[in-house]
This record gives sequence, C-alpha cells and structure tokens, in this order.
Amino acid sequence: MARKFFGTDGVRGRVGEMPMRADWILQLGWAAGRVLTRGVAGRPQVLIGKDTRLSGYLLESALESGLAAAGVDVLLVGPLPTPAIAYLTRTLRAHAGIVISASHNPYEDNGIKFFSGDGYKLPDTVEEAIEAELEGPMRCAAADSLGKARRVEDAAGRYVEYCKTTFPASADLRGVRIVVDAAHGAGYKVAPMVFSELGAQVESIGARPNGVNINDGVGSTAPQALIAAVRERQADLGIALDGDGDRVLLVDARGNTWDGDAVLWLLAQAFRERGALPGVVGTVMSNLALEKALTEQGVPFVRSAVGDRYVLETMRRLGYPLGGENSGHLITPANTTGDAILAALQVLAFLQQKGRSLHELAAGLKLYPQVLLNLRLPDARQHLDRPDVQQLLQAAEAQLAGRGRLLVRASGTEPLLRIMVEAVDCGLAQKVAEELRAQVAAGVTESVAV
Repeated sequence: MARKFFGTDGVRGRVGEMPMRADWILQLGWAAGRVLTRGVAGRPQVLIGKDTRLSGYLLESALESGLAAAGVDVLLVGPLPTPAIAYLTRTLRAHAGIVISASHNPYEDNGIKFFSGDGYKLPDTVEEAIEAELEGPMRCAAADSLGKARRVEDAAGRYVEYCKTTFPASADLRGVRIVVDAAHGAGYKVAPMVFSELGAQVESIGARPNGVNINDGVGSTAPQALIAAVRERQADLGIALDGDGDRVLLVDARGNTWDGDAVLWLLAQAFRERGALPGVVGTVMSNLALEKALTEQGVPFVRSAVGDRYVLETMRRLGYPLGGENSGHLITPANTTGDAILAALQVLAFLQQKGRSLHELAAGLKLYPQVLLNLRLPDARQHLDRPDVQQLLQAAEAQLAGRGRLLVRASGTEPLLRIMVEAVDCGLAQKVAEELRAQVAAGVTESVAV
C-alpha cells in the first residue's frame, strides 16, 4: 500500500495546509489512538511531546482531542527532544508516543511522528494501518469511555538523569569548556543541564525560543554561530542540536565542523577499543571514505535507506550495535532513535579516555568531498521516474566514471529533490551537481509548459 501522508519520518508539512490542519490532525489522533492501542487491556495511554514551535500548541490540542475521542488517556510532557519522548514512552509504560516537530525545518512547518510502546519508530505496516483507519468515518467513544489528559511534571528531569547514566560513572567533565547550540528547539533546557551537571563549563546559544526562531541561523544545519562562539570563548568543543534534538554536529576548538559520518567513525573507534564491533550501519548518503576506512579495519559496513528508523531496523536485523546518518542521527545500544545528547556524551567519554582533542581523533578520517544540493519540486518522486530525468542521471554518472558516485532521491519530509555528488575532486563534484540540478529544473519547466 502506497502511503499518502507518511514520509521518511512521520507526517510533515506547512501549518494550515494539508496535512498540517487542525481538523485533520484531530482525525489523525483518533486514527492513531485506535490503531496503536488495539487489543490493549485496561486503560490505554499515549504520551505527547513537542518542540518549541508556536504551532505546537494548536497541534497538541488537536491530537489530544482525537486521542480522547478514541478513548485514550494522554500524558503531556511539553517541549523535549524526540529521543526523550522515545525514552519516556518506554519507561512510563505508555502504549505509544507522539512527537510534534518538523525537526530541522523552519517554524512555518510542523510534523507528527510516532513511537511504539517500546520506544521504536513505527514500521511502514503500522503507518499504513493508521492511514487505512483515516479512510473511514471518525466515531467518538461513549461519554464514559472518553480519554483524559494529565501533565508529567518531572519529565525533563527523568530524561536528564538517564542521559547522565550513559556517561562513565568513574569520569566527569570538570575542566572541559563546551558551547551548546540548542537551535532554539526542544533541547534548549535539557541539553545544557546534562553537560553542566556532569561538571562541564557550559555556554549556551540558541537557547531562547520564542516560537518562531527555531533553527533560524542556529543549530546543526547552520553551524556558523556555534563556530564563532567556540572560537570567541576558547571552548574545547561545540555541540549543535537540531530543532528536535535528534541530530548532532560537533565543532572542534579550531572551528572545524564534524558531521554524522565523522561522529560515527569516532564512536566506531570507541566500540573497537571496548571489544569486538561486529558491524556498523550507515545509509546510502554515508561518505564512501567512512565505508572504506571501516572495511580496512575489518569492520563490516552496511547501508540502509535514508532515515534513522531504517538504520535501526537494519541494526536490529544484523545484530550491529552502532549506526547513523551523515545528517547527525546516531544510534547506539543506549537509544532507540537518533539522540544528539547521548552521541555527544559518548564522544566526550572517548576523548577523555584517550586524553586527546576532538580534532586529533576525528582527523583520522579523511572524508571525500561531498556536494549536497536541493531542487524544490512538488511531486519530486514522480519527476524522478521520468525517462528524460533518468537519462540526465545516467549522463552525470558517466562524468564521474569511477571517480565518484551520484545519489538523487526525493525527500521524504519536504517537496525537494536531493542531489548528492561525491568525488575525490571537490571541483568535479560541484560541477556535476550544479549542472544536474540546472538540467533537471529546465526539463521539468519545459514539460510543465508543454
């Protein structure tokens, strides 16, 4: 069954437009409540968290009403990172968890993503079941069976304490200067708390959300503010989260940025030193240099589809303890979804163990130049299947001819065609990517005009 509304990471769109309309979200809450608590004995519970977007209030109320109409009780935790919702859903014994967030997107967008009761993102089959439920009429539960809502007052503290337990008990961060960029998003309170309570001297930026400044010139997708702050404050490390706190980007003391591939490399080295590492999972977007470096160390590297839930599905199937995306989603045995705070803590523990800086250790991986370009294109997936577009892709691959690789895909979260070109030579990668984007755009414009 083809999904109409669910993409790579739940449902996402511009607020006020389908599917991010309050009336539709109310029905989504009802349908999800019906599907996710089917067969549950006793009173079902679903936990809802969100990021700091102004629209979160609107969508939270709509979801709460829909769930109540399905006879489901609601636990409200307010703004917290996506991985915190996964953790709390599991530990509070809720039957499902819901996150209201559009991650790294601007504030005008929002989204809804779901976790099962064990803290894992839903498989495609369950999302399909929710969409199937949406096809039928919405029927409200009897008046004496309606759900009710309550707020979990200590939710943030629970997650902070859990994060701290993943750091070695024999170590602390005293004497380490860290700048944390919370992207004015869901981690603006808990991220600085975790690192400071472990002893670090923490400076925060991107920690004053006003409902419309999430990801605006800050966070893991806009690291210039963090680079400047690390240099100005002579910090040892900079840690950037995205709007919902599941992606991480690191900045070393020299102002160099290290993405998810570099962090995955560091974590792999830490795992190898602790014992055998049976394998690592990346995605089709992972840098080829990462795959080659791990293979040379005798560590199998497997690629999944883009999306941390697909990374995790592959990890579970193969029994691999480590995986991630170059966008900064990193998954270890301590978490069931990408978690910026936990990944940063594991890197910090490894740096302390080795007594070396981030730059010294991360520089051991020489990533190939990679150019990522977007082309805004409604119905991008359909355009990608056109014969003339396929011909353009074949011509671009011929230009690379063993000197690099090409990946073009439709975004699962935005109306974009994503073009990735990786090559040993940066100039070649830039040239092929820019030419391909211009040619596809011209071809689409011509076909629409005809």
